[in-house]
This record gives sequence, structure tokens and C-alpha cells, in this order.
Amino acid sequence: MSATTNFVAAQKQNRRNTLLLLAALTVLAAGVGYLLGAVLEGGDSVVSPTGVAAAGLLAVVSVLWSLISLAVGDKMVLAMAGAKEIDKADAPQLYNVVEEISIASGVPMPKVMVLDTEALNAFATGNRIGNGTIAVTRGLLDKLSRDELQGVVAHEMAHLANLDTRYMVVVGVTVGLIALVCDMALRTLNWGSVQRRDDSKGKSGGGLLIIVLLVVAILAPLAAKAVQMAVSRQREYLADATSVQFTRNPNGLISALGKLAEAAAPFPGVSRATQHLFIVNPVQTFTSKTPALLATHPDIEDRIARLRNLGS
Repeated sequence: MSATTNFVAAQKQNRRNTLLLLAALTVLAAGVGYLLGAVLEGGDSVVSPTGVAAAGLLAVVSVLWSLISLAVGDKMVLAMAGAKEIDKADAPQLYNVVEEISIASGVPMPKVMVLDTEALNAFATGNRIGNGTIAVTRGLLDKLSRDELQGVVAHEMAHLANLDTRYMVVVGVTVGLIALVCDMALRTLNWGSVQRRDDSKGKSGGGLLIIVLLVVAILAPLAAKAVQMAVSRQREYLADATSVQFTRNPNGLISALGKLAEAAAPFPGVSRATQHLFIVNPVQTFTSKTPALLATHPDIEDRIARLRNLGS
């Protein structure tokens, strides 16, 4: 199989997986909203109007919250990381590489920023393709070859081209809403109110619904977090494959990932809220044995193996 066929197939598979995960997350959010609404309504009909309304409200709030996050999220992330915009004269090689990949990808030239730290890392952010930013650390500029730097920049440009910022904002907002609604359910529902409702209405169906809601309220945030991490991993695989499409050379990114895996480290401005944005996680190291709930990124060795396959 040709390299072109391989990475195109990988892109399609990763996009499909992401959409399936987003659909699962949406269904989970709607289900939690429906259950909470049905319990609050306290009726015994098969379809709960209040449940339907609660599910719809959760979807509307998620969309509005996502739009707000998209509008200001990139500026907040860049400010937290301490990224500083540079001109071509400040880092000619980096600027030239970004220009090259911009042309190859068809993505408008993003802003170029540098994080003043010796750690090796990079990330991209932006609320739309024409308003993106690629930020790299000073350590990455000092220690990577031009081919390696090109691989990293292509990976980050791929995030912009694939609208990963939008995906992850929507996922993060939905996960946050699920956790918030579940926490509200656990705080407001208690067995005393269940018993009073059952006694007053003379039926046990409400009690069973409460039990189901309590179980879902405990497990749903964990399931939502697992989906969020899975989406994040799929977007990393997709960006790796897309970078090969831009550079036609998987070896640069393969070599860069090896160096980044050894030298990635926490630095000021990095937090668990932004760790998923970076090409390698600066807070945690993941292996094939890391539980899926905790892994924002795939195992580096797995990513390298897939990239080698793209070049076969």
C-alpha cells in the first residue's frame, strides 16, 4: 500500500472515530438531562416532557458555552502559557518552516509565538483556520534539526487544518456540563425525598428512576472523561497522519517525537487544563499501560509505529 493511501485511510478512520465519540458524548449528556428532568417531574408516563426539555436545555447551554469558549479561549491559553509573538527576524528558520507548511497545507499563515522555556514542546490554538497561532518552546528551537522542526510545525498546522480546537472545546464543555449536572443530581436527590414521593404517589416507579439516576450520576462523569481523552488521542493520531500529508516525510516527526518524549517536562504556564493542547503531554508521561481515562495523548511508541507504517 502506498504512503498516500495509508495516511488518507488513517485520516478517514480517525475522523470517523472522533465523530462516533462525539455522538456518544452527546447521547450521554442528553440521557443525563432526560433522567434528571424525569425524576424532577415525578410522573409515571413513558415519555417525560420535563425530561425532554431538560435534555434540550443541556444541549443549548452546551452550544452557547462552546461559542463563548471559542471566542476567548485561545487568548486565555496563550496568556497562561506566556507565549510571545515573534517576527521573522527573531527566528528565521522557524518562520520559514511555518511559511512552507502554510503553503503546503493551504492554511493561512498563523501567528508564530515562542515560549521562553528550555522544555521541548509545541501547541496550536485558534478559533478558526484563518486566525490560528503556532507556539513552540525555546528549547525546541535550540535542539531540533530543521527536518524535526518541520515535522512538529506540520503536526501543529494539522491541528489548525482539522479544526481540533473546535472539537476539543465542544468536548470539554460537554464533559463539564455532564459533571456539573451529575453533581447537582447527587447533591439534591436523597432517599428521603424518594420515599416521600413514592408514598405520596402510591407507586414505586419513581424510586426505580431515582436509583437509575443516582447510578448514572456517579458513572456518567467518568464515562464522559474517558470519551474526552479518547477524542484527544484520536486528534493526535489524525494530526500525525496529516503532518505526513503536508511534509511527505514522516522521518522528521518520528525523530522529533523521540526527542520530545525524552525531554518533555512541566514548565510555568502549563496546567492540567491545557495539557491536551501540546504535541506531547508536559504534565504526564503515557505508555500503552496507562488507563484510557487518564491519557490525553497516545503512547509515543505507538505514534512512532503508526508514522513508520505511513512511510511504508
